[in-house]
Amino acid sequence: MTHDGFSASEIWHAPQRLRTVRIWLFLMAALVFTMVVVGGATRLTGSGLSITEWNPIMGALPPLTDAAWAEAFEKYKAIPQYRLVNEGMALADFKFIFWWEWSHRQLGRAIGLVFGMGFLWNVVSGALRGRLAIYVLGLGLLGGAQGTIGWIMVASGLKEGVTAVAPIKLMLHLTMAATIYTLLIMVATRMGKPRGEIAPQSVKRAASLVLFLTLLQIALGALVAGSKAGLVWNTWPFLDGHLVPPAEMLFSVSPLIENFVDNTVLVQFNHRMSAYLLLAVALWHGWQVGRLMPHTSANRRASINVWLIVVQAVIGIITLLYAVPLWLGLLHQASAFIVLGMAAAHRAALVRG
Repeated sequence: MTHDGFSASEIWHAPQRLRTVRIWLFLMAALVFTMVVVGGATRLTGSGLSITEWNPIMGALPPLTDAAWAEAFEKYKAIPQYRLVNEGMALADFKFIFWWEWSHRQLGRAIGLVFGMGFLWNVVSGALRGRLAIYVLGLGLLGGAQGTIGWIMVASGLKEGVTAVAPIKLMLHLTMAATIYTLLIMVATRMGKPRGEIAPQSVKRAASLVLFLTLLQIALGALVAGSKAGLVWNTWPFLDGHLVPPAEMLFSVSPLIENFVDNTVLVQFNHRMSAYLLLAVALWHGWQVGRLMPHTSANRRASINVWLIVVQAVIGIITLLYAVPLWLGLLHQASAFIVLGMAAAHRAALVRG
């Protein structure tokens, strides 16, 4: 396969400038990772609704005068979150939540700028061309769509009687970020130097399953965060005294489908069960790679991923037991994306060989 199809062997022997594409893509993945962490802090500090308008260009400038701060505060006072949750908030407290949301949006603008400049540079230099250029451009378009999804999410929290964003839209926003992050890492990893390791199809399928379950776990975690289920049920391994809560608890909301989003018992139960499944599949995959591909980098990656998932599970349990303090909540979210990055790199490296 040619460079246009981003074959690993062809790419590695391509001119030096093509390797800058790999570094640039990993930089983009690191920026997305940072964006996710800052977004988590924005959510956990209740800052996400502090900016009530979407202005991609002029919104880059924060309030610069006392009058501008007063105007921004008045706009926040007009939304339900202020009236129902934060009424009486001082201007200094508003500035605290404003800066978190503004930083989150500003980082998004920076990501767009770094992507745009890097893409143009690599196309003009000839490092990006053909199908690879189209594929990478598609990732940029996903990033642009992510900005729109972010505003749709924020707008869901500005409706009358609502004090937070809709959980399903938070899930969509985080899952899109996770998908972009995954694809960036996979494309960059496939550009690495081949190691001559031939992975059986069964190993590739199992690695794909680990990656899919990691993405699923992150999506379900977003529902837990959006519904605040982590603040309601703070015991483990039992959930309200049950390993498996009775049906009347799991499906107490009508219509039935809404239980999967709005019922805090089922939302947290699903997140726990998917975590157990992910750990089990990762352990099995680690054993599988150790048996079929011993003494290889694939074996080392699979083992590292198992340990990362174990650490993430422990962090998740501690976060739950302590009712999601800011630093633990951020650690839990960041650790999830470290697991995701490792799973994505492992799957892509199996294709590279």
